[in-house]
Amino acid sequence: MAENEDLELDELGATSGDENSTGDSSEGEEQSSSMDAIDEDSSEIARTAADLEAVFDIPVHVSAVLGKSRMQVSQLLKLGRGAVVELDRKVGEAIDIYVNNRLVARGEVVVVEDRLGVTMTEIIKSDRR
Repeated sequence: MAENEDLELDELGATSGDENSTGDSSEGEEQSSSMDAIDEDSSEIARTAADLEAVFDIPVHVSAVLGKSRMQVSQLLKLGRGAVVELDRKVGEAIDIYVNNRLVARGEVVVVEDRLGVTMTEIIKSDRR
């Protein structure tokens, strides 16, 4: 299937070059070099995905934190059904998304059919490797 996609890209490049032919060979060279770059990028992505296949089945713990609150154990024990716990976030503020207790993204709460979900709006890059 990937071979067909490459053929279509090559054919597309050849077709667009024929239609817009101006006799300038530098345009063709630029298109050719950009097509080579696309082929290299797609093959690099394919190799990377194949390399990661070994880790696809490893379970991870994902948490979406709406907010935090501090209280004493005595206050916690007094909580009952319907009690409201004030969190450190405002309505509409981004929530934190943790993977294995490590902050990886921020997002928003969404409703999908009758369930709650999270849409990632920002990926957090860390210096730790």
